[in-house]
Amino acid sequence: MSAHLEGFEVPLHRALAEPILLAGAPRSVAILNGTVAAALGLGLQLWIAGLVLWLAGHTLCVFAAKRDPQFGQVLARHLRQKGFLSC
Repeated sequence: MSAHLEGFEVPLHRALAEPILLAGAPRSVAILNGTVAAALGLGLQLWIAGLVLWLAGHTLCVFAAKRDPQFGQVLARHLRQKGFLSC
């Protein structure tokens, strides 16, 4: 018996299965981190603090994305459903 059924195979592009990363961090988290760091650096004119915040935040996001590329969605779900999972 063949594992492939004729007519039931569809080629799937790799981009449909992999998460969207921006320099190794999830796109939404990287944009949020960059926006906060830019507001701190440009808006409050704390250049060093803005760069340090961006570098530290992006580095942590890259390390977390290597372990689980969808950590942002998992964290949001965990924070939203925290009361349901308590023992």
